[in-house]
Amino acid sequence: MAGRLAVIGAGLMGSGIAQVAARAGWQVTMRDLDDAATRRGLDGIRTSLEKFAAKGTIGADDVEAALGRISVTTELEAAADADIVVEAVFERLDIKQDVFRALDKICKADAVLATNTSAIPVTQIATATQRPESVVGTHFFSPVPMMKLCELVRGYKTSDETLATARAFAEEIGKTCVVVNRDIAGFVTTRLIAALVVEAVKLVESGVVSPEDLDVACKLGFGHAMGPLATTDLTGVDVLLHATKNIYTDTADEKFFPPELLQRMVTAGDLGRKTGRGFYSY
Repeated sequence: MAGRLAVIGAGLMGSGIAQVAARAGWQVTMRDLDDAATRRGLDGIRTSLEKFAAKGTIGADDVEAALGRISVTTELEAAADADIVVEAVFERLDIKQDVFRALDKICKADAVLATNTSAIPVTQIATATQRPESVVGTHFFSPVPMMKLCELVRGYKTSDETLATARAFAEEIGKTCVVVNRDIAGFVTTRLIAALVVEAVKLVESGVVSPEDLDVACKLGFGHAMGPLATTDLTGVDVLLHATKNIYTDTADEKFFPPELLQRMVTAGDLGRKTGRGFYSY
């Protein structure tokens, strides 16, 4: 199936998607707003691939072959020839709608337009286009080269053909898919982790338990590979804050209302691993 992929956003998620697609034989165009962002994305991909090579997971030739399939740009028009476009920009509805409004005019008629949102209903994003049947959610997980799951999300008008194409793409690049048939805010995985994180932060905030002991309890008591607070640091405290806000806005369900501590951490810049400090120091 390998063809042409455009990834909109060269951050951690976008570069991760570009990396696994290039490894699977896709010709990838990775676009961001400026040259510095695209350089950081490409440098991150090289570093990641070289780590796999150092472990013997892939060969040195595979590193250069994958990088050779990736081009970078600051021009959104570069997505014009893409068979599939995956948007991986900041988790805010208005920003995503602006991207899809532009892609609707740029992309060829049979292109699949995918959003890597973790919480925003796909239907709301698709309203920015004249082809909502071609819009689908492809929720990858960070770090993309390591995490095997892809949550495929139907918007209200997503066609069976669009969903099937998105599934074939995700499986070709090594992911196992689950299908969310109704695009409620937070879908399945983000909804579950958001509820757990909100309660975990409340327990820490009120002094009931330390972050370390809470995570140990979840790992040993429930068999989780990583506790919810370590997961928040890995994903980004700001990302989890926006996700919980989006779900709460859509549902008015109090269990998703973000705790004060989560909001204060974001204000202070303690965003987790990417800033060196969150619930833990790095």
